[in-house]
Amino acid sequence: MRKRDHNVFTNAASLLICGLLAGVVVAAAAFPAVAMSGLAAKAGAETFGALPKELTVARAPQISYLYASDGKTPLATMYDENRRDVKLKDIAPIMQKAIVAAEDHDFYKHNGVDLNGIARAFVNNQSNAASQQGASTLTMQYVRLAIAYSASHPADVVAATEDTSARKLREMRYAIQIDKELSKDEILERYLNIAAFGNGAYGIYAASQVYFNKPPSKLKIEEAAMLAGMVKAPSSNDPTRPSGYKAAVDRRDYVIENMVETGAITRQEADAAKAVKLTVTGKRAPNGCVSANEKGWGFFCDYFYRWWMQQEAFGSTSYDRERRLKSGGYSVVTTLDPQAQRGADKAVRKAKKESAKEAAMVAVVEPGTGYVRALAVNRTFKLDDPKKPVNKPHSDPKLKKKKRLGNYPNTVNPLLTGGDGLTGYQAGSVFKIFTIVAALEKGIPLGYTINAPQQFKSEYRIQPGKAACPGTNLYCPTNSNMKAGGVQNMWSAFAQSVNTYFVPLQQQVGAENVVDAAKRLGIQFRTSEDLRLSGTKDAAHDWGAFTLGVSQTTPLDLANAYATLAADGKYCEPIPVQSIKDPEGKKLDIANPRCEKRVSTEVARAAVDAARCPVGDNSSTSKCGGSRTAGNVRGIVDAPVAGKSGTTDSEKTASLVAMTKQYAVAGIMADPDWPQTNVKMKHKERDGINPPVYETLRDAMKGKPRINFTPPGQKISEGDQRRIPVVKCLDPQQAKSRIKAEGFDAIISDVQVPSSCPAGKAAGTSPDGRTIKGGVVTIQISAGGGEPGGPGSPPTNPGRPPSRPGG
Repeated sequence: MRKRDHNVFTNAASLLICGLLAGVVVAAAAFPAVAMSGLAAKAGAETFGALPKELTVARAPQISYLYASDGKTPLATMYDENRRDVKLKDIAPIMQKAIVAAEDHDFYKHNGVDLNGIARAFVNNQSNAASQQGASTLTMQYVRLAIAYSASHPADVVAATEDTSARKLREMRYAIQIDKELSKDEILERYLNIAAFGNGAYGIYAASQVYFNKPPSKLKIEEAAMLAGMVKAPSSNDPTRPSGYKAAVDRRDYVIENMVETGAITRQEADAAKAVKLTVTGKRAPNGCVSANEKGWGFFCDYFYRWWMQQEAFGSTSYDRERRLKSGGYSVVTTLDPQAQRGADKAVRKAKKESAKEAAMVAVVEPGTGYVRALAVNRTFKLDDPKKPVNKPHSDPKLKKKKRLGNYPNTVNPLLTGGDGLTGYQAGSVFKIFTIVAALEKGIPLGYTINAPQQFKSEYRIQPGKAACPGTNLYCPTNSNMKAGGVQNMWSAFAQSVNTYFVPLQQQVGAENVVDAAKRLGIQFRTSEDLRLSGTKDAAHDWGAFTLGVSQTTPLDLANAYATLAADGKYCEPIPVQSIKDPEGKKLDIANPRCEKRVSTEVARAAVDAARCPVGDNSSTSKCGGSRTAGNVRGIVDAPVAGKSGTTDSEKTASLVAMTKQYAVAGIMADPDWPQTNVKMKHKERDGINPPVYETLRDAMKGKPRINFTPPGQKISEGDQRRIPVVKCLDPQQAKSRIKAEGFDAIISDVQVPSSCPAGKAAGTSPDGRTIKGGVVTIQISAGGGEPGGPGSPPTNPGRPPSRPGG
């Protein structure tokens, strides 16, 4: 604090006289008959002198502002009290003069306590006059408010504001001290920032916004006078209520007259100001996520709020963290990308109405930073009004019978991110990417071939039932079209989503390693069963269906997992903030990205190369085969893309992930209220999940550079290439033995091809020449009567596309 130049004798006299007058005031309150006795004055002076001299002033609560990633677009405001401190230079001089005219004409003359005012008030109040007078200066009023805001217990707040002589004594003592330590301008600045102006406005900045929708630097005479007149009785002088409008005008005009008296304005200016009709053009500041700036942004805002409440840096308890957010005066630049968010909001509502049971959910994450760029769902972020509910009947038949309402169209549940008992949704075949990662890490290249049957009899033991081979307890997955997949590599099997390729591949690398890859890429396990199966290597080893996406997850987890691969294996914790600054402009480190390398660069690039196939892009080797589960994505986004679609049993959920180097977008369509829904979730239809995902990515990419994915090296793509032995015209079993002896997996085709060899003999192999060590080599059988490779011969590409197995 800055010392002011005071005359020692003046200060001493002020203390003595205030003590004596205060003693009289105290005595008058308790013993009117002896109010003027020397005993009372002596007692009051001693009490006054014993009061503490130092006033500890805590910062009054400040409003926190949330912005989109551009640092300008408002997202939301959060506060316990709508207040934002401003410097005196940013407050119009006329406002400064107005508050002095309204509350303390002699503010610049006295030493914190108006001695004449105290004496005048005492004489008036003891004479039983019709109106009681107060003697509180602006400095004393500031003291009262500062004590209340610094109180740590409700009883202290009451003590700071109750109408007692003890309170007056305390205010006088502190006011004199503060007047010595602060300049008049500093006191005025603090007062204007702490005073209450009604309608949830605390401090002059909030008041200017709430009543006139302008900063305090732009206030006019009549506006400043009205605001200055409100601090005395904000409720009675409330111009927003019919009962308070006339009182507000009268009080404004009273202040204007006082401004003439103090010389702040001329008579002509006063008359002109009073002639202006009082019109309130502002409104109460929105508070919290339900009042987010744009429709649909509440879900992102809520994600930010939940993230904040988990950060120990903001306090050891949830109470401390929430109080810090709502009173700390922070400026938070979030990661929300307005362009991506608006595109996502439009896309999910275009696919499904808010009143639909199905939730179309989309999350967008930036690879390499973990910045969450958008969260959208076809719901309204708000609590349903229990008195006038608009939500539809619950989709769970059992709860519907009990007259329970569903969480649509209104909900505040974290549908996209999980939490509060919400565990997520089965995502289906998008989980096959984790099997690819685990296989690549085990040295199995993308070109590794497997002859995928219509049904695969695995070694995974399960309870006898629909998923088991008939008469056994062994897991027997099939392809969704109930057809054999044929000889596939990772590119083609991923493009066509061949279940009977990925289950044996997972069995070969170990399901526990696939689960571990999912964990490292950011998949969280929330249900008790998922936690049990993922909890130990032994339990995970037997999780045969994991590669088919039976674990529950969220759009955010999926988007971030794929984003990790797009970032060459650098995992970043999903985060909703780019920067956080305190009221002084100091940047907090808590908003920095939290990243670490979790997958090697080569493995990540190879996995992305395979993921280009399902969404219509071409891998670096163009071995995707001819069938793609979401082949139109590349053309719609008009950029290099990678991703995967997924479907669960009976189509209870549908999912799609699509990403560029800049954005990873994951969408899931499900019924959050009843996972066992009888509604079939769709993919490619207008009301399916695919359009919201690729339209969100398309809109997010508008104006962004097109960056290609870096192709993987030849070794991780093709593996150890070996020469296939020549078996032409050999007996098929002899040919099979020779091929197996060279380290290949040999199978005999049941289709005959024209060949110069005798019918029934080996006509050749597919592929021929060279292939990966341990790969599948098909022995073609001669039909005789022609040359191999002639009309009717099968292609040598092992990625023969069936119609659409898997999701």
